[in-house]
Amino acid sequence: MKAVAVTAFGEQPQLMELSEPDPGPGEVLVRMSAAGVNPLDWKIADGLLKDAVPHTFPLVLGSDGAGEVVAIGTGVRRFTVGDSVFGQFQRPERGGGSYAEFAAVEEKALAGAARSVTYATSAAVPTAGTTAYNLVEETRISEGKRVLIVGGTGGVGTFATQLAAGRGAEVIVTARPGLTDLMVSLGAAETVDHTLGPVADQVLAAHPDGVDVLLDLVSGPAAFGEMTRTVRDGGTAVSTVGSADADALTDHNLRGFNFQNRPSPQLLEILAGQLDAGRLTVIFGEEITLEEAPETLEASRTGHAQGKTVITF
Repeated sequence: MKAVAVTAFGEQPQLMELSEPDPGPGEVLVRMSAAGVNPLDWKIADGLLKDAVPHTFPLVLGSDGAGEVVAIGTGVRRFTVGDSVFGQFQRPERGGGSYAEFAAVEEKALAGAARSVTYATSAAVPTAGTTAYNLVEETRISEGKRVLIVGGTGGVGTFATQLAAGRGAEVIVTARPGLTDLMVSLGAAETVDHTLGPVADQVLAAHPDGVDVLLDLVSGPAAFGEMTRTVRDGGTAVSTVGSADADALTDHNLRGFNFQNRPSPQLLEILAGQLDAGRLTVIFGEEITLEEAPETLEASRTGHAQGKTVITF
């Protein structure tokens, strides 16, 4: 089968021919129709998890994906051959991932795919969608809350905007010029153009009483500290990139933490339901072929990706 993989940490991803995997006990074999591209993919290629879990090389990249079950291992109860599924396929210890024509994965990592959307749409959802959903849950976003999302035009940000607005929150999103209409269509009450000056100053000028929740998806520690000026006393500030300083937040009477995602098949089922109900829209950056994946990963690494990029097979 064709796959995009690395032969060692830090190596450039390559398109290569590998053996089709066999499903083990509790696993299903999926013929992949689409795979979502995430920053996590190149981070794993660079060795993000090398001290946490064993890795087998060649290591197929890619976590998110969707496709059709073509074989099942012993003990599988939730799926049968022919089922459409989506979920997270990264298996470092087995060298497996979603950037391949076939992937074997534990059934507990998957859910039934939404029936009303394409495989490409489903493949764009697992990591970004579960991250956004858990962010909204863990920060207790609800009706009447004012929320600032920094880095809001990427995969997590576009999902978080929709989910927070769907709960009745007033959502403010940072967005480059030209993306205002898009973010408003997803539920943002207003956008902040970071090219016009410091975001915190702009937000406080418009809202002197600040925001209830800060979801910062991009800022380093210093910039995150600056963004926390927008959060009112007793509010919540969260970083998805490890920039939150618990002591500093406590000193300013803020609740906050560095977010760690906890995906589950139950959460995937909720998101599939949101897709089928038309309450969740996937913003695509582009659809690419497997052959184009190595170059696209480099764009993700340098922060030039917009929306969700999906590999279609």
